[in-house]
Amino acid sequence: MILVYGLGRSGLGVLRFLKRRGIAARFHDDRPREEEVREALALGFTPDFALEGRYAQVVAAPGVPLDHPNLQRLREEGAEVVGEAELAYRLSPTPILGITGTAGKTSTTLFTAHLLRGQGLKALEGGNVDPPLVSVVDEAEVAVTELSSFQLERVSTFRPRVAVLLNLGVDHLDRHGSLEAYHAAKLNLLKNLTAEDALVYNAQDAKVRQAAEGSPARLYPFQPAEDPRESNLRAALAATRAYLDLLGRPLDEGALEESLRTLPRPPHRFQTFARKGKVVFIDDSIATRTPAVAAALRAAPAPIAWILGGEDKGADLAPLRPLLSRVRVVLAVGRDGPRMAEALGGGVEVVVIREKDGHQAMRQAVAEALARLAEGSVLLAPLAASFDQFKDYKDRAQAFREAVFALGGEPWTPSSS
Repeated sequence: MILVYGLGRSGLGVLRFLKRRGIAARFHDDRPREEEVREALALGFTPDFALEGRYAQVVAAPGVPLDHPNLQRLREEGAEVVGEAELAYRLSPTPILGITGTAGKTSTTLFTAHLLRGQGLKALEGGNVDPPLVSVVDEAEVAVTELSSFQLERVSTFRPRVAVLLNLGVDHLDRHGSLEAYHAAKLNLLKNLTAEDALVYNAQDAKVRQAAEGSPARLYPFQPAEDPRESNLRAALAATRAYLDLLGRPLDEGALEESLRTLPRPPHRFQTFARKGKVVFIDDSIATRTPAVAAALRAAPAPIAWILGGEDKGADLAPLRPLLSRVRVVLAVGRDGPRMAEALGGGVEVVVIREKDGHQAMRQAVAEALARLAEGSVLLAPLAASFDQFKDYKDRAQAFREAVFALGGEPWTPSSS
């Protein structure tokens, strides 16, 4: 018997995946939501909220830590604990193209699926990006999968035909406990690759390069660019070529040109959306990790008014210090913004925004930025989670945009000039 531990997006997707196969399972959630339980029951599954059953396998949602006492007890009783990606790999014959890294996963996933569709393949994206992998793997000719460290820490036999390793930075230390454990989870993507598979990797990241050079897979290095979107596109192009090579198919250059013209623009990822005079406004609310923020600070027009802060996830500030010469002012918001700004060191003005309400804090930050800039950019690249002041990174981005337009910003993108 299988236990699906944790409902939500992933767990309900797993239940639907199992139902299509006629596989029996029960479900459990530590904090069950009425509507999710109702959907699980409607699918024909029964709950085990007291965890009284014995299980051969537990499919644990990414949000459930592997060291959760209940998961530890279930393992001790003989259960194998896996995640959605491992389950999809074992039960579906669809080839998987797996993408991970500390920054850039979502854009690279969306770009790769888009490019492969342009080459005539039924490529569907899923995983850490909506929808869950188990929701698309049965319908796809190839499943392009964004994989977080939380998903990769619970794989064992999982083997993508193409693996894409973008970068290895610092993130989720509160969950993994150490940088080594976090990187080890990410590198699980590579551990089962063979000479028949392909590995796309960032040739400028020393840790990534070292891992790639130890792999038996066919290697496809890519060189990152200053602009994060361009870096992710280069990775996606390499992944597309790698998968076509495995199929023995040439790249259709004409179709590629058309795909590049219609490339999706994932929101809140280094998106220039407005300007006021010679000042442009850049929404990079998703940038909660050092590599993404470093790329944003390199790419944004200087001088930069940098909005920083929220709930610190253990960010490594050292790589950002050499980029402070491009920054006119740091606007420190949220619970940990002031402490993070102070830890960056001197040499740049810091304005602490002490307003507790997130929307008001964003308005104050934008006002302080405009008081100091005659040209350049106001960059929201927070290097921190949003939950102290907002529902999520999208809510934070919306507050930033509302503040910009309330203070005289006009909608604008670089291509509209």
